[in-house]
Amino acid sequence: MSRHRIGATAVGRREQGVHQDMALVATVAISFVLAAGFGYLADRLRLPPLVGYLVAGVLMGPFTPGLNADSNLAAQLAEIGVILLMFGVGLHFSASDLIAVRGIAIPGAIGQIILATLLGMGLCTLWGWSLGAGLVFGLCVSVASTVVLLKALEERNLVNSPNGRVAIGWLIVEDLAMVLTLVLLPIVAEVLGDGAAAHAADAGGSSIALTILLTLVKLGAFAVLAVVLGPRLVPWLLTLVARTGSRELFTLTVLAIALGIAFGSATIFGVSFALGAFFAGVIMSESHLSHRAAADSLPLQNAFSVLFFVSVGMLFNPMVLIHQPLAVIAILALITCGKSLIAAGFVLLLRYPLSMALTVAASLAQIGEFSFIVAGLGVSLGLLSQEGHDLILAGAILSITLNPLMFGVAAKLKAAIGSAMPAFASQYGQPKFAALTRDLDVIREKAEEKESQQQLKKQQLVNTFPMFSEVNEHALEELLLLFRPASASPGDKVIRVGERGDAMYFIAAGAVEVRLPDKAILLEAGAFFGEMALLSGGVRTADVIAVDFCQFLKLDRRDFNIFMTRHPRLRAAVSDMARERKQMNILHDAQTDVH
Repeated sequence: MSRHRIGATAVGRREQGVHQDMALVATVAISFVLAAGFGYLADRLRLPPLVGYLVAGVLMGPFTPGLNADSNLAAQLAEIGVILLMFGVGLHFSASDLIAVRGIAIPGAIGQIILATLLGMGLCTLWGWSLGAGLVFGLCVSVASTVVLLKALEERNLVNSPNGRVAIGWLIVEDLAMVLTLVLLPIVAEVLGDGAAAHAADAGGSSIALTILLTLVKLGAFAVLAVVLGPRLVPWLLTLVARTGSRELFTLTVLAIALGIAFGSATIFGVSFALGAFFAGVIMSESHLSHRAAADSLPLQNAFSVLFFVSVGMLFNPMVLIHQPLAVIAILALITCGKSLIAAGFVLLLRYPLSMALTVAASLAQIGEFSFIVAGLGVSLGLLSQEGHDLILAGAILSITLNPLMFGVAAKLKAAIGSAMPAFASQYGQPKFAALTRDLDVIREKAEEKESQQQLKKQQLVNTFPMFSEVNEHALEELLLLFRPASASPGDKVIRVGERGDAMYFIAAGAVEVRLPDKAILLEAGAFFGEMALLSGGVRTADVIAVDFCQFLKLDRRDFNIFMTRHPRLRAAVSDMARERKQMNILHDAQTDVH
């Protein structure tokens, strides 16, 4: 009887495990299917696909009839989405761009966050909310979505324009401020969560100050460690893995760095996963392989970002639109009008042009991913009610939906003001705009020069060694990583007879002589040597001596075998060349014997 019960219990556990596994699969599958469908529909309606993802989440949530996915699993998947979102923000973080627009982005973004937060807190005071709820609400409505902004600028070809660069720099400052908010909000919750003043009095001002100080010290220690050690370790590790030529291993390493730093920072330093992931992206952005890391990790970032937005939609109760329409309208007005007017006012006060003020205003007339993260943290800390969370989600969904309209309104305002006040519209702020444009042009030229140098290296490689035209762009980049520079002076013996073949040499500059027993063969720039021992696995059959100052690209035996295995056409070309040389040597020896 006991055996039967044990067996039945084991079977029950297996069935429960299968059910849980299928719940995860079902949640992911339904999320992707609905998000793809509604994302496409949103795009056809000229709305950001993000709106479709949120709607898909609403339909899957517990507040709508029909599908009811596992919100707990969705929340865990969304946590990975947050980490990858923040990793992407850090990976695309440009310190040079931010420095160029610092004169407008830093004061403008900080001032706008403060005023918009105060407006939000004032609105919450009218509703009778607590101070903590008002603070969280104000922070949520003060920051815009980087995802929505980049999509809007891309559609209007403004990403690389001065106005677009300022808007992006403004959002970077907002993102950094929100990263700091995620660190400090739990500390603020200790003060404001249980009756502000009374709790603060009980806790003691010195204790709270000490807690904040310790948190900032931990954050500083993590930042210093990341800034000092990260740029040395991470690029070296990426290069080491990239030299293996395995794309899946490289992608895995990128994700391991992102998730590993995020988890390690949370475990060791007590900072948030989001902050750790952001620093991981910033560290990786310093590597010359950052563009490849971004490209390889982008599909996974996009997938989990979709799950993040779907999970946010699952938490939204659409009934708030019916039960509290005036509150929703007030929030929407604050986001689309109040915050935009504040941003435009700061741009004009800093004496920049009207066109820039209107572009920044339209760009900030929405809230997105950071608002969701801060609102969720506020609910978990007990500062924000579920009702407040629903109102923030309603404001986000509606403001994102209306954002294309705000750009249209901005264009019409520009035309109207230009007609009414042509001198103001065309001349105001032009000196600062011209100086900013020059600075941004210098940065762009440096970036283009760096990219062109990399392209030039690839082109020179193909021009010098035509056989490499057989491989694609990624393979050329991989080959440049595999090459090790080497040099030789006239008279230096590069290869000796009888040595074990450990590398193949490509002559980038100079000339060498291949010394055979009865002849010498001159090889100049564009030629290669040392491949025969690598192909046969034998020893060197000739001395190779430099007859000029030489620069080589050296391909080690292991790297040679790995690369040639992945590119059989190139291996065939090298083998054919080696075979021709061998036949020429045999023919030469035969002719020598006859004579």
